[in-house]
Amino acid sequence: MPDPLGPLFDALESINGELTGFAARLARLEDAGAIRGTAKQGASGEDDEGDRKRVPGTPVVWHKVKEGERKELWSEFTAWVIRMADTYELTTEQLPHACWWEHAGVVAELTALWTGWESAYSNEEDAAAGPYLWHDGWSRGIERISRSWLGECTNGYHQQKSRTTWGTDPAYRKKIIEAGPPGATGGGATTSKAA
Repeated sequence: MPDPLGPLFDALESINGELTGFAARLARLEDAGAIRGTAKQGASGEDDEGDRKRVPGTPVVWHKVKEGERKELWSEFTAWVIRMADTYELTTEQLPHACWWEHAGVVAELTALWTGWESAYSNEEDAAAGPYLWHDGWSRGIERISRSWLGECTNGYHQQKSRTTWGTDPAYRKKIIEAGPPGATGGGATTSKAA
């Protein structure tokens, strides 16, 4: 007679194997992080920026990239965007050929897709979920770009959007902060109640 607990023990053994694999992978990732952390500091304990190499998939915030690194990183990013536009046969309605780099929101979206792509395709330990998930993010990102940020630029030349820039008026920010959130008492924000 077969052991009725056999399938349970088999399942537990399988789970244990997976957990052991995850623990080993976590240890490798932690070791890699420790190595990057020590490589970042020179013998003096100071940051040694000259020896540090950007790890693929590391998020990029363009206004925080050091001047000496920006040109090379921008060139690498631009090559990736052009390669992806050709690979996925993007139309001007999806990504304007003439001016995509002039739209900060488009650059931010593409940068996130780029670093996600690097992460998905540089991880040799991934069981193919990363590339699949990246493709899902790619299709959503390209849809957002074409729907949200481009304005009239899909006609082949750059056209500034007609909009008010929110961050240039300190009085506007002050007015909102003083008003407080909806329903706040004493802050000036009021909600009307039906009688």
